[in-house]
Amino acid sequence: MLIDLHTHSDRSDGTDTPVQLLAGAVAAGLDVLGVTDHDTTGGWEAVTAARPAGLTVVLGTEFSTQVALAGRQVSVHLLGYLFDPTDPTIVAEHLRLRQARLLRGMAIVQRLVAAGVPISEQQVLEIAAGAPVGRPHIGRALVAAGVVDSVTDAFATYLSGQGPYYVPKPDTDLPAAVSMIAAAGGVPVLAHPRGRGEGRVLTPDYIGTLVDLGLAGVEVDHPDHGPEVRGELRELAGRLGLVMTGSSDYHGSNKTLRLGQEHTAPEQLAALIDRSSGVVRPLGPLARAGGGE
Repeated sequence: MLIDLHTHSDRSDGTDTPVQLLAGAVAAGLDVLGVTDHDTTGGWEAVTAARPAGLTVVLGTEFSTQVALAGRQVSVHLLGYLFDPTDPTIVAEHLRLRQARLLRGMAIVQRLVAAGVPISEQQVLEIAAGAPVGRPHIGRALVAAGVVDSVTDAFATYLSGQGPYYVPKPDTDLPAAVSMIAAAGGVPVLAHPRGRGEGRVLTPDYIGTLVDLGLAGVEVDHPDHGPEVRGELRELAGRLGLVMTGSSDYHGSNKTLRLGQEHTAPEQLAALIDRSSGVVRPLGPLARAGGGE
């Protein structure tokens, strides 16, 4: 069974529509697909309606969170699976994050325009097409304008967190996000906890405090993790009783990643589902095997 639990559609910063994402999953031979757009459940309805027979879909979201360290905020991503999308706290936080992303995105565009870069706010909004505005949308505008060759190049130059055009955004406090997902009946899982500087704050002791708040898993097998890191995370997950997931973090053409290049073991998926309240079930064969969709 091939299981990929962390992917993105164009409802956030991927380039595939939800229907294209599902078709790509089938073409890649996946049995189970996790759809985890950033800070939105906006693709859930489309995925539910278009899910191909034979493909199980695990609905989720990747929450943008932050942890304070030495007077600054460190970005940490948190996956939430099978939570109640109508939970008032989550609905309000997603709305706040969407508004914050829009303001931050437009502020970055304004800095670029002031420096003479030939893009516009309207162009970026059209590329986002209603999705929460993120730097990948600005990167695609830079590619279209011929300023850079790829979104990857855009992040290395104009959109770098250390560059003159960067504007931070106010993300959710990580412990609050863990508690929020758990309270909504979902399963919180740390995304790529050693991939992008998160290790500065996600120490084993700190992860232990998150377990007390409801943290249920860690993403072990991820393109950003080397063999040594994966070994460390497996040991940590075993010691803390955490589910171990594996995922591609697929974003369509925005990143050179392929569906299914990393995957989750079936027994780990079963453990993840068992840790949910059942308020939202997986869609498809696994749900039927567990008592119905």
